[in-house]
Amino acid sequence: MASKEARVKELEVKMENPAFWEDNDAAQKVIAECNGLRAWTLPYEDVKKRFQDIKELLPEAFASGEEGLLKEMLDELDAIDQELSDLEIRKMLSHELDDKSCYLSINAGAGGTEACDWALMLSRMYQRWAVRRMWKVDVVDAVEGDVAGIKSITIKITGSYAFGYAKAERGVHRLVRISPFDANAKRHTSFASVDVTPEITDDIQVEIRPEDVRVDTYRASGAGGQHVNKTDSAVRLTHMPSGIVVSCQSERSQTQNKETCFKILRSKLYESEVMEREKKIQALGGEKKEIAWGSQIRNYVFQPYTLVKDTRTDVQSGNVQAVMDGEIDLFINAYLKEFG
Repeated sequence: MASKEARVKELEVKMENPAFWEDNDAAQKVIAECNGLRAWTLPYEDVKKRFQDIKELLPEAFASGEEGLLKEMLDELDAIDQELSDLEIRKMLSHELDDKSCYLSINAGAGGTEACDWALMLSRMYQRWAVRRMWKVDVVDAVEGDVAGIKSITIKITGSYAFGYAKAERGVHRLVRISPFDANAKRHTSFASVDVTPEITDDIQVEIRPEDVRVDTYRASGAGGQHVNKTDSAVRLTHMPSGIVVSCQSERSQTQNKETCFKILRSKLYESEVMEREKKIQALGGEKKEIAWGSQIRNYVFQPYTLVKDTRTDVQSGNVQAVMDGEIDLFINAYLKEFG
């Protein structure tokens, strides 16, 4: 941590130089680096100061015997312990793309309306989780179900280390419940897949040849009325060499939707390149436990009992409502501790 603090001071001196803004691109990189380091040093300094305050005051609190004051200090120690745990988890997010914002996509599996409803429930869960972390959430693309729910959705989560945390959610999520769409009140099993892609910033160059991309336009879907475009403003890009398909209909302008599609496509291609590079490094370094995309990672049981269990780490929670309200950090943290 001391080296990070020294680097922050070095960058702050550089930013005080009158010539700092003469090269705007270089200045923005310095600011970004400084803000990234401050995201570590400021919480650490805050926790250290709060712990020192408790350390000095706790003997007096014990001597006074005031239960209210003692409880307040013990609660503060619990809060400090939780924040240290969060910093420990963040320290594990050391991969090249972990500090990026991300795109999170959900696709309903087989099962018709029931699966579409499950995809919508997962979308709400992730949006609530992101809001809890004070991250910004935007819906980039969504295709509604024929009766209810959504067939697919892509949301952009903007925030420091959003990808590092969200990548733990990649995989197939399985729901078991009594279907509200079944008149006979039978139990149904539904599946939805989750994929996460880091947002690649403009300073990273990814070459995409125009002849490799097929561009399709279509009319945006929606609830009807004034919110549905009357022109073909939605855009779908197909990158033929890789088979990657991305779409966007969140903007009214076809040009804006196309720009967003290319941003997502660049992100997916760059991530693929980074993952291939890391696989080669891992191969040189020996065996490493891996969770492959497409595997079932978590079961959500609503009836006849309530339980959410992660199949990779065996972490579980009986409070299904809290999980669906976005309290999923226990699963994410356990995954990051085990798989990094």
